[in-house]
Amino acid sequence: MDPTNETLTVLQKALGENGYRLTESRRVILEALVTSGGHLTADGLVEVVNKDSPNVGRMTVYRTLDLLCNLGLLRAVYQGTGAAHFILMHDGHHHHLICSQCERVIEFDECVAGEMTESINERFGFQVQGHLLEFYGLCSDCLGDSAT
Repeated sequence: MDPTNETLTVLQKALGENGYRLTESRRVILEALVTSGGHLTADGLVEVVNKDSPNVGRMTVYRTLDLLCNLGLLRAVYQGTGAAHFILMHDGHHHHLICSQCERVIEFDECVAGEMTESINERFGFQVQGHLLEFYGLCSDCLGDSAT
């Protein structure tokens, strides 16, 4: 199955499992989030949604973002740009490398937090249900620039 379709299916299923209907507006919003990679501001999402579905209102998009955040499927991230960017958390985790010089954000899928999660669970009596992991440093372009 195509990863985009798989992600969309997971999100749609999660709505139903939590007692929410998959309305046409929610379907359009979910599709826009998934096809964009889940890295949009609320206003950016409104623009993407309104290109194909001009009848979906701004408040519907905002309410859907709130709902998805409350269900743990989406998380607001602030990366120094002022507006929150929403990232998909449908599989419980998300990982970034963030360049401290040019602010480039590189996503990676390999989860390196398995042992750390177990340690946190045991040490603090806490049940980790998901995580957003960010590493800060210099990207290869900025490393090359600093060598000259």
